[in-house]
Amino acid sequence: MSDIRSLGALGTFQTVHVPLGDRAYDVRIGEGLVALAGAHIAPLLGKKKRVCVITEENVAALHLDTLRGGLAAAGIEMEALVLPAGESTKCWAELNKSVEWLLAQKVERKDVVVAFGGGVIGDLAGFAASILRRGVRFVQIPTSLLAQVDSSVGGKTGINSPAAGKNLIGAFHQPSLVLADVSVLGTLTSRDFLSGCGEVVKYGMLGDEAFFEWLEANGPLMAAGDVAARTYAVKRSVEMKAEIVVRDETEQGDRALLNLGHTFCHALEAATGYSDRLFHGEGVAIGCALAYELSARLGLCSQEAPSRVRAQIKAMGMKCDLKDIEGDLPSAEALVDLMAQDKKVLDGQLRFILARSIGESFVTSDVPREAVLSVIEDALREC
Repeated sequence: MSDIRSLGALGTFQTVHVPLGDRAYDVRIGEGLVALAGAHIAPLLGKKKRVCVITEENVAALHLDTLRGGLAAAGIEMEALVLPAGESTKCWAELNKSVEWLLAQKVERKDVVVAFGGGVIGDLAGFAASILRRGVRFVQIPTSLLAQVDSSVGGKTGINSPAAGKNLIGAFHQPSLVLADVSVLGTLTSRDFLSGCGEVVKYGMLGDEAFFEWLEANGPLMAAGDVAARTYAVKRSVEMKAEIVVRDETEQGDRALLNLGHTFCHALEAATGYSDRLFHGEGVAIGCALAYELSARLGLCSQEAPSRVRAQIKAMGMKCDLKDIEGDLPSAEALVDLMAQDKKVLDGQLRFILARSIGESFVTSDVPREAVLSVIEDALREC
């Protein structure tokens, strides 16, 4: 589903196609795509050469002028709404602000909304686009590693419930195009980039041992800034996600595999108040380590697999253990209760993604509560 193209004004990029019938789209991966965004987006527009961009403060300060110039080069006008940065922006108030602003801009069904930012902005702007006039088109321009490899692809959009949990309010709404500019990753803080690495490593763990082995050899190089390594990691991650999304667009089966580590992660995010104490990708990495530990204790995978997973996470400089989270955490019982609020609960049963080996994962609801408690209690004792 991927190829490499060099098309003049479009620059040089690699493409992963997501074949979803009339909702199909390309994910284009390369350097300098923000500055060339106008040439890529222009074919989506009709007579009205204008887009409405939703972004956040940090991204706007670093990259909004580049995007504006790239759009102007193709004769496209841009209006922008700049929201606060951070997970707390995924809320009703900011969604309402975004929708009302888009209505004030007289956005019509054939227009294009651009989500320009990390996963928070992509989820929020995509949800706004999904409900505006019962659905308008949108383009994802993800600026974080986590968003490039995960949240910008697949059409999941939404906001958090302050009382019940993360991503519980939303809709499936596929983008019309994704532009993943790997050059913007160089402006991320080390912690932001490593947070995204949690999702990258997840792909190797859940379905591609060869990719996991590549990360064992090249992960530290990628973390150090090697552009070729970063480009390959983004492309392979997107390929894997696209393959799963095509099989199961609305998460009725296989797509749940993408949630490896997330059952633990979402409970930890809730316990830390969706704050800077724990970034999402950090929670995924810790959650993957816990999922492999649980798998080993249930006799599903070898005793060596959790150690190999933890070694890889640590080698890249990522958070790996509960003790890596600043501040106190609630009891194991309280954390398991938070898991019960997860959107993956089905018929009252919590679903876990567990592993038979590195690169072979599966979904199950047959997990004793006592086994989960034991894994978390042991992890908490190390804090």
